[in-house]
Amino acid sequence: MTSLASFRLDGRRALVTGASRGIGKAVAVAFAQAGADLALSARTSDALRETAALVEAEGRTAVLVPGDLSAAGAADGVVDEAAAKLGGLDTVVHNAGILPARPDGSPVLDPLQYSAQEDWDQVLSVNLNATAALCRRAHRHLAGSPRAGVVLMSSLAGVVGTPRMEAYAASKAAQISLARSLAVGWARDGIRVNALCPGWTRTDMTAFAYGTKPLSDWLTAHVPLGRWAEPHEVACAALFLASPAASYLTGQALVLDGGVSVPDGGLAGIPKPPSPFAA
Repeated sequence: MTSLASFRLDGRRALVTGASRGIGKAVAVAFAQAGADLALSARTSDALRETAALVEAEGRTAVLVPGDLSAAGAADGVVDEAAAKLGGLDTVVHNAGILPARPDGSPVLDPLQYSAQEDWDQVLSVNLNATAALCRRAHRHLAGSPRAGVVLMSSLAGVVGTPRMEAYAASKAAQISLARSLAVGWARDGIRVNALCPGWTRTDMTAFAYGTKPLSDWLTAHVPLGRWAEPHEVACAALFLASPAASYLTGQALVLDGGVSVPDGGLAGIPKPPSPFAA
């Protein structure tokens, strides 16, 4: 296999959750371009149709496996349906995740001491419990593949302190821990498991931040590369983790953050604007 060919996913059957928009949508398209057939999951089929059309435009198969992963048993149904429609599974990219949100969709960014327990429970239910359920069910399908891999979409928030997002950060840190444990536990089954930890990326979930200039300026000032990531950049990292190019890589958390997690954010001595959260 040549070096370039080692990044191909020809013949792979991949399930991508949270595939209707943002990073999940970009991952699905990147995998299709690399030769994979896709099972696409989000809450509704309608939300997935645009992604499916983009996958099919690359000449690959796209099947829809909608499901609300916060519901009991939904993860089992999504995984089993994906495997049935694709004739098996080789790769799972679990990208679905949430922030606590108000009824109008705006994020709840309260310090932990002022936050509601129901917000914590909702985030942990989707971001951690559904991750475990999805992986638990996927094992039986992945164990039958000679090229099996799992990519859990964690976050920079799981690596560094993230005030006002404690539930989200805790859930993402737990995904990293789960990836490491499963990587060891499933290694002799031939299943690689890694976490991918994007920093600030332009998606619908982060629109509240990049669309607010004081907050966006403050966040960008802490990024050595000086900009936000785009979804396709995260998708390329996910492609690497799923591909034969990473065949000896397991149990790792790949941080894709423009340098934020370098000590002092790589910006020691560079003036930063005042925090918009300052009292």
